[in-house]
Amino acid sequence: MLYRTNPKNRQQLSILGYGCLRFSKKGMSTDQEKAERELLLALENGVNYFDTAYTYSGSEECLGKFLAKGHRDKVNIATKLPHYYLKQPGDMERYFKEQLERLRTDHVEYYLMHMLNDVAAWERIKKLGIVEWIEEKKAKGQIQNIGFSFHGNTDNFLKILEAYDWDFCQIQYNYMDEHSQAGKRGLKCAHEKGIPVIIMEPLRGGRLVQGLPKTAAKILQKTGYSPAEWGLRWLWNQPEVTVVLSGMNDTEQVRENVRIASKAKAGCMTEKGMAVLEQVKSEINRCMKVPCTGCGYCMPCPGGVDIPGCFAAYNTRYTDSWFSGMKDYFMCTTLRTNPTNASRCLKCGKCEQHCPQKISIRKELEQVKKHMESPVWHLAKAIAGRIGNY
Repeated sequence: MLYRTNPKNRQQLSILGYGCLRFSKKGMSTDQEKAERELLLALENGVNYFDTAYTYSGSEECLGKFLAKGHRDKVNIATKLPHYYLKQPGDMERYFKEQLERLRTDHVEYYLMHMLNDVAAWERIKKLGIVEWIEEKKAKGQIQNIGFSFHGNTDNFLKILEAYDWDFCQIQYNYMDEHSQAGKRGLKCAHEKGIPVIIMEPLRGGRLVQGLPKTAAKILQKTGYSPAEWGLRWLWNQPEVTVVLSGMNDTEQVRENVRIASKAKAGCMTEKGMAVLEQVKSEINRCMKVPCTGCGYCMPCPGGVDIPGCFAAYNTRYTDSWFSGMKDYFMCTTLRTNPTNASRCLKCGKCEQHCPQKISIRKELEQVKKHMESPVWHLAKAIAGRIGNY
């Protein structure tokens, strides 16, 4: 296992982290015995960063039971506060206490604001006393590092970076999201500020393995590397990446990822390898509905639409799956204090004046609205509004 240094505290973190969202199920519950075999195999092979969240059903409990068997001091726990559930000042303490009980511990090494997608959300919880609460927890040693996970566009990510003295951050990043979400610009900016960057969705939930177009898959079949290895090597090739999370739920996945993480150093990709991935990206892009590169020249939108985010989710619906696209659209445009979905378009045309790809943005946003803001989306939005602050 290779390790990279957290520049904030000089701690050595395994470049492969264990994402605890996708534990196998037995009936309606987590398959504890199977999950523990996989967790132990990862731990024995040097993985020391384990990521979970309050809202990952059964995940914190599963990890806590495993760590209570003599493993707690060997790992770093990362878990997340559902800030969107907070209604009053005492809520953050209540959720944190419940998380400690689930995890069977008295402290958390890495604690995140879950899906902190815009500064408005941060300002809202600041009014509830989150900053003072964080300072108290850090002073008591109950939280060692504070950070945030992010789904949104680059500009919002950069604003959140400046909003607080963060110890680390977590972003969705892979070779297809190089210029969307936080993107490479966000990654480099965080690195320049000395902020460790944890990567989630390195393979887009496995879709860059199982969901590739046939033409793209054939390109990779000729190389000797699996699609997963290509995706992981592309990430670890970049020195700005600290830890890459993988939602492993099979011992063979653990062994494969550990093998790759034992030799994938920064700079491991050759020019020939990068050219191969460019071919793969071209094949995936060929299946897209809108030729948006995520450059952001169309932004800001007077109506508040996250134009690149809308197009990215719309494309994902057709290059990956309906569910993946709808999930991305909901997370990246709807679950915000100020929603940024396509129906906010004013049809002013300002965006089209600056688009290098000459996209008919107003027309395409109408298609996004038609296909993405379905009855299912409206129902999910209404439910989220009742339980959160959207």
